[in-house]
Amino acid sequence: MRSTLHTTVDTVDAVRNIGILAHVDAGKTTVTERILYLAGAVHKRGEVHDGTTVTDFDPQERDRGITIFAAAVSCEWAGHRVNLIDTPGHVDFADEVERSLRVLDGAVAVFDAVAGVEPQSESVWRQADRHGVPRIAFVNKLDRAGADLDAAAASIRERLGTVPLVVQLPIGREDAFTGVVDLVHPRALVWTDGADGFAVEPVPEELADEVRERRRRLTEAVAELHPGALEEFCEHSELSEATLTAALRDLTHGGEAVVVLCGSAYRNRGVEPLLDAVAAYLPSPLDVPAVRGEHAGAVEERTADAEGPFAGLVFKVASTATGRLTSLRVYSGTLRRGDTVLDAGTGRTERIGRILRVQAGRHTEVDRALAGDIVAVVGPKAARAGATLCAPDRPLVLEPPTAAAPVVSVAVEARSRADTERLASALARLVEEDPSLAVRTDPETGQTVLSGMGELHLEVAVERIRREHGLALNSGRPQVSYREAPAGAVRGFVYRHVKQDGEAGQFAQIVIDVEVLDDAGSAGGADLVFGSAVVGGGVPREYVRAVEAGCRDALAEGPLGGHPVTGVRVTLTDGATHVKDSSEPAFRTAGRFALREALRTAGTVLLEPVAEVTATVPADTVGGVLGDLAARRGRVTGQSVRSGAAVVTALVPLAELFGYASGLRGRTQGRGSFTSRPDGYAPAPRGAGGTGRTGGTGSLG
Repeated sequence: MRSTLHTTVDTVDAVRNIGILAHVDAGKTTVTERILYLAGAVHKRGEVHDGTTVTDFDPQERDRGITIFAAAVSCEWAGHRVNLIDTPGHVDFADEVERSLRVLDGAVAVFDAVAGVEPQSESVWRQADRHGVPRIAFVNKLDRAGADLDAAAASIRERLGTVPLVVQLPIGREDAFTGVVDLVHPRALVWTDGADGFAVEPVPEELADEVRERRRRLTEAVAELHPGALEEFCEHSELSEATLTAALRDLTHGGEAVVVLCGSAYRNRGVEPLLDAVAAYLPSPLDVPAVRGEHAGAVEERTADAEGPFAGLVFKVASTATGRLTSLRVYSGTLRRGDTVLDAGTGRTERIGRILRVQAGRHTEVDRALAGDIVAVVGPKAARAGATLCAPDRPLVLEPPTAAAPVVSVAVEARSRADTERLASALARLVEEDPSLAVRTDPETGQTVLSGMGELHLEVAVERIRREHGLALNSGRPQVSYREAPAGAVRGFVYRHVKQDGEAGQFAQIVIDVEVLDDAGSAGGADLVFGSAVVGGGVPREYVRAVEAGCRDALAEGPLGGHPVTGVRVTLTDGATHVKDSSEPAFRTAGRFALREALRTAGTVLLEPVAEVTATVPADTVGGVLGDLAARRGRVTGQSVRSGAAVVTALVPLAELFGYASGLRGRTQGRGSFTSRPDGYAPAPRGAGGTGRTGGTGSLG
């Protein structure tokens, strides 16, 4: 059936804020398009290969056939409003996923029925883990040759470390896949080519025994995890449909397990039950913990109460033909057209001119947005991604999404001197819209350097400047961002800071131990772990914080090549003060110079970013692929066979991956593909890194 609901949903418990997460090419955008069509939000099914999708509306997305920008859409299904964000699957755009997850209450993880859990599937799953976002899983492309629901569920268990609760049984295999049996409410759902909706039929006789066995295994697995279900199971050796549904919802909310559904979005099979599962199992804004923020040093919680004081978090800013759109999640209160709101971070007030319910590149104007809603507003002129907009009389600062540090840089310059200012303005707008980009001027060469998360990320950014601003520009060969780490430990390092300039003096003496962190260079490893072992009051507590701040200042430039320093453990062991001349600035200065000198004494090693590469190639080309990886200083970590193709996994320096896509296509006659994801840093060979310069200009890619 296809929804024709167009009613207004005004209750918070009927809202579902969800994201679609997956590896590139798993079918996220096609799932989103089918959801919009079946919910009645669009009247024609969009196709990725035709460039007619709603969410991939940017010209580059349609040209490349991938999702680049997280796109928000909204629809209604069975009395629920579903605010949905279609997120990118390519690793270069992981920051778009991070910002989206910050404002979502739940997610649908889409997996390829042939490949199962792929590298970027695992990465986005871990991102959702960090944000505590409940998920359900949709195993897509069940009509493909080699599709196997059980194998995909096993890979979810093995690679993601969660319990998959499969609630459907496919009817037919591969090309003969026509429907599913619902194991929660035993019945068959059958789709017909060319027709909208499905037919509800009795369970086919040839599947009756398997359905009984699979439902028994499902109820036993649920009873093991859910105390309420266990009690009923022990009493009746069975679970009612109501108990099973409630238990699946509780397990999803708690993250103890993941409900697994299946289908083929391209062939319009399995999407309606997926929407029903979103409504049944994923949380509403009332089901998630109250959001926490700060004001005047005090922590305050805000519940999803439409009558409470307004507070919303900006997660995306975009410039469009109709003006500047600011996308935000409303956490509490009600936002109305014409309201004046406070940007809690800057203290600036902004007026809300229009409130829009967004359909990616299209939108519908509404009068208000309630707690729990995701909308875009027109009016704010300075709010950036991560800003908190709130009621002026009840200020609150919410925790912003974290932005990953860029790892690849490229020098850019306008071909015409007359376009230099226009280029600076275009770069400023890019960084405003995408916080994972950074722009700086190289102090040695005077070049403008654009930094991002990968080669494709920078290609897209440069192409946006060319298309949207009509600028002709040159760009240099991409360069990676190196790091430095201490080569050894230094203990009992004494630093004394004394300054007398005729006015108030400065005095600070500290003693520090500097060590190498065990996880230095690993993905997610800390830059600095600071601790104090001072006894007897040698350094007062307020000065200890100043020493830590100074040590963090010292991480900006290492002694080897001026690269940022990572993987350092500093312990303050002793110190001395002066009754008049000691101050927080003096101890901050001492911390900065003490760590710099200690690192010079210990020495540092150069680290380069490393990526885990997974290449899927024909078996007869493996030798050439392995040789090429070795030439790129890659270290092979695994080989396997999947659906008749060889899968090679290797750790490769990011600097060696530029141009790898075309090289792999050449070695495999166009039949090979690869994915990569960051895997931290590793020691670089002698002579790498240089002075941190980005190099001359030419062409990118």
